[in-house]
Amino acid sequence: TAKDTPIYGMPILNVADAKHILIFNYDLKPGYAGVDNPLYENKEKTTIFLGDAKETLTNFLETMDQDVCEEVKETKDDIDYCVEKIDEAKNIIIVPGYGMALSQAQHLVKQLETKLESKGIEVRYAIHQVAGRMPGHMNVLLAEADIDYDRLYQMDEINDDFKNTDLVIVIGANDVINPAANTAKDTPIYGMPVLNVADAKHILIFNYDLQPGYAGVPNPLYENSDQVTLVLGDASETLDKLLCKL
Repeated sequence: TAKDTPIYGMPILNVADAKHILIFNYDLKPGYAGVDNPLYENKEKTTIFLGDAKETLTNFLETMDQDVCEEVKETKDDIDYCVEKIDEAKNIIIVPGYGMALSQAQHLVKQLETKLESKGIEVRYAIHQVAGRMPGHMNVLLAEADIDYDRLYQMDEINDDFKNTDLVIVIGANDVINPAANTAKDTPIYGMPVLNVADAKHILIFNYDLQPGYAGVPNPLYENSDQVTLVLGDASETLDKLLCKL
């Protein structure tokens, strides 16, 4: 509508057609073209959050998280049992896998590490060399979340320690922890070295579902209800719930 301005006739995103709009902008000044935006005046349709976008979004997300946590606290499920097992543990090994990569949950894993450490729990990471879709995939993702490289242990460095570990937390890993690799002849994973999570006292598995991994071999850990607690669903959602409970 604004003839004789730099943006007149320029195709734009039709956000004005939406039922409501949240705008996180630094101030109310016009954009680069210097043309006033009538959306700023539409109080019924637009809610404006002014200031540095990172700060306002952080405050916005914290408010959302508080609401989510209040809902989580009202329900009791497998997450409560996970918290009990965590509180009993003095040392924990976290095993990340491709499911963590898919759900982009590495930053939540870092938050989990911080929570566990605040409880005085020793935390380490067990990295299988083929976890993910390329060598070093897990190392890269965990580095993105500022997890200390000194906490990352390759399989041959940590495999013997599982038998002395109170708790293992698996996040989106399947084939690389599947003990069937030692017994299931004529399968794609037979003979493949795996992380010895089955030797730990207890295992929490945060996986999307109970389907076999990429190799298509069922994981007998899923049937061991005495030693294993399964929490199914998207890792980012289930980890969020766990962090709230903790």
